[in-house]
Amino acid sequence: MRSCVTISLVSAARGGPFVFWDDLDAALTAAKELEFDAVELFLPSPTAIEPGELRRKLETHGLALAAVGTGAGWVLNGLSLTAESADDRSDAIGFVRSMIDFGAPFGAPAIIGSMQGRAGDAVPHDLALNYLAESLSILGLYARQQNVPLFYEPLNRYETNLVNTVDDGVALLREVSNKNVKLLADWFHMNIEEVDLAAAIRSGGDAIGHIHFVDTNRRAVGSGHLEVKPIADAVRDIGFDGYISAEALPLPDSHTAAKMTIAAFRKWFAA
Repeated sequence: MRSCVTISLVSAARGGPFVFWDDLDAALTAAKELEFDAVELFLPSPTAIEPGELRRKLETHGLALAAVGTGAGWVLNGLSLTAESADDRSDAIGFVRSMIDFGAPFGAPAIIGSMQGRAGDAVPHDLALNYLAESLSILGLYARQQNVPLFYEPLNRYETNLVNTVDDGVALLREVSNKNVKLLADWFHMNIEEVDLAAAIRSGGDAIGHIHFVDTNRRAVGSGHLEVKPIADAVRDIGFDGYISAEALPLPDSHTAAKMTIAAFRKWFAA
């Protein structure tokens, strides 16, 4: 298992749960100093930074790119994989493809979270799930052609009414036509939706490809009331070998949140 910290370069999403904001160079320097293994980037578009420049920066700091978020497709452009219009769904798929293209040369999967959308009067629940499974099938195959998996993130009920638990995520993946889509298990969302977080991790098993490491209040682990040990034990029990990524609010400030996160990672996963 490897440590990771989040960086957002999407100013319109300010206030969201990312440890570092806006200044990529400063964030990479801090991540290196704290000895993280990798970073997870939330970009406004795949053209926000030239790939060669990013590669040089990562190599200079000895960091990997763990994953790239696609949420800007929703935040900035209102794109959703479950939109009523076929043209809108196609545009959403195109945006995710562009982020897959950006991340793949780094071995970094794209993450689908907020772009999954939600059901409503125009798109009933079953139809929205069908649209989502169809989109994940298309995008999972595209990602496989680029030699990376695709990560899908169940969200809590206040952010989507489609898939809220790990078990629901596993059920959704059964409807996807390829095995290249993995779940992102986010401990904040799980704290809201799961009866037992450790049991949910074990139930997800090898379907889980990425973990967002965060406490109950969406701050760095150790800032809330999460009982970490049984969850960390479950992560080890399923043989998880991916990134443990801090998607947490930058409170009381970015550096402190990052420092608390790496200390928690070392306590629970590096021993």
